[in-house]
Amino acid sequence: MRTLFIVLFLAHGCIHFLGYTKAFYPSFDSGPIQFVSRPFGLAWLFVGLFFILTALLLIFKKEWWPIVGVITILLSQMLVIIYWKDAKFGTIFNFILLLGTISSHADYKFNRMVLKESNMIFKTIHLSDSVVPSIKNLSHLPSIVQKWLTVSGVFQTAKSVSVRLKQKGDMKTSPTGRWMPFTAQQYFNCEDPSFVWVTKVNPLPLVYLYGRDKLTNAQGEMLIKLFGVFPVVNEGKNEKINAASMQRYLAEMCWFPSAAINEHLTWESIDETSAKAILTLDDKRVSGFFTFTSEGEFRSFETKRYYGGGEDAKLEIWHIEALEQKVFDGIKIPSKCKVTWRLKEGDFDWLNLEITALEYNKPYPYK
Repeated sequence: MRTLFIVLFLAHGCIHFLGYTKAFYPSFDSGPIQFVSRPFGLAWLFVGLFFILTALLLIFKKEWWPIVGVITILLSQMLVIIYWKDAKFGTIFNFILLLGTISSHADYKFNRMVLKESNMIFKTIHLSDSVVPSIKNLSHLPSIVQKWLTVSGVFQTAKSVSVRLKQKGDMKTSPTGRWMPFTAQQYFNCEDPSFVWVTKVNPLPLVYLYGRDKLTNAQGEMLIKLFGVFPVVNEGKNEKINAASMQRYLAEMCWFPSAAINEHLTWESIDETSAKAILTLDDKRVSGFFTFTSEGEFRSFETKRYYGGGEDAKLEIWHIEALEQKVFDGIKIPSKCKVTWRLKEGDFDWLNLEITALEYNKPYPYK
């Protein structure tokens, strides 16, 4: 898409030069425009150069290129209106470029918002807290949880105070819907439980959605925008979203197991291979059940979570299953997972994801 817009800006800029040649070299066959005065010829040249400048700014990924682009497109359309009889088809180019530029500017604003929110959750992190945990002080934990932490490598590496990771996979929005590919980045504060997750989903060719989930101060928010412009979902700061976001953090703790020993968490033994985890934040409490293999590897997480983000959301069983394990930064985690809603009418497998990169104790967003 970016390459296409670079080509369109360059092509439209070159077309504008025809107005200049008609004004200063009238004998030269310069396209459909019949007559252009020299002042307006300079205007066509000026706008054409600005189209080339916009393309260069886009090539070099300058964040402020949409501002130049919109100004250039508006100036171009003014010339098109003045020479409407000969140049009216330029409106099509300008309309396409304007839509793309507005969408790109919306992308920029969305990503700036995510960057700001991510930096905020990292603000309270102190890397000096990332000491190597000792199993000697964890006898109060269920034995299977201790085994999980040992097998994961928690006692051989520094404690995770922050996490940043990248994901890819596909998702559905309904049991009968089509699979949609997505990529995502996520940031965690492990000491003050919070996260920011941002994703780009492609439901159709040339169509995309930006999504952002977050948990801060025990409050959750969910935002989805079509083309980064049009809000599709904007829910937050209600008890159902808050609980769902806290449960998500609890489940995704399998990617940073050392958080299992934090003060916000308590554990209850269920049997030899499972335990109940209870997360408490600001007097809000959620829980879920972790299941492990007999060797101590994470196998699954399950809880009752609100299905949907609106006021009519109902509690349904939310199940996460580990499909593959991998070592990142010395910690063994489930790198591939399947997420399923176990509804009354049948299982709804809605998300398949893979961790493609993960780093601990680097409290700053990806560039």
